[in-house]
Amino acid sequence: MTGIPTILIIEDDKTLCSGIAVALRGGDYAILQAHSISEARSRLQEERVDLLILDVNLPDGNGLDLLQSLRRDGDTPVILLTANDMETDIVTGLETGADDYITKPFSLAVLRARVNAQLRRSTQSALRRIAIDDFVFDFEHMAFSRNGAPLELSKTEQKLLHMLLEHRGQTLTRDTLLARVWGNGGEFIDENALSVTVKRLRDKLEAQPSKPRYIKTVYGIGYTWAVR
Repeated sequence: MTGIPTILIIEDDKTLCSGIAVALRGGDYAILQAHSISEARSRLQEERVDLLILDVNLPDGNGLDLLQSLRRDGDTPVILLTANDMETDIVTGLETGADDYITKPFSLAVLRARVNAQLRRSTQSALRRIAIDDFVFDFEHMAFSRNGAPLELSKTEQKLLHMLLEHRGQTLTRDTLLARVWGNGGEFIDENALSVTVKRLRDKLEAQPSKPRYIKTVYGIGYTWAVR
């Protein structure tokens, strides 16, 4: 997940839907609203959504049916909204693939906390496996490939690559990379170690290491992973 997370609220009670939207706008989110399953499907076709807040009971069908179809296509986090006495909806929702639930009536502060927790988990999960161009970087299983061919990366190269990918599009200073990749504040590491590791990564990842497309030098500052 990069940029501002987009949240789609699917709730037929327009007053409640607007109240949730107002509560969440205090965070750094883009908020979309839908009041039916058909409207939600249209939104999902038009927009990239990072999290859904989904009411179970909607005027044109059951939100759990929408959840089931969502799980066939992907793993976008879903928080269910359900009536306090509908335990069966909660159980069915969790078994269908909901990531969390909250029962009505609920505290907006609690909902904000649940939303933040799901977005954090989603971001961490996305960083475990990243596909960019012909590359797949699977940090969870320590498997890396280009065009399906395995890439052998040392532990230090993996750490540096992960840092650059986690902050792709941003410039990371040499001091930051030394401290985060080598630890101990980077105080006892020869700065040349960073240059050597960058060169090794470029040799393995770049078509033309002398004219890198991915790992670029920001002169006098540090390095950046330039391709989003």
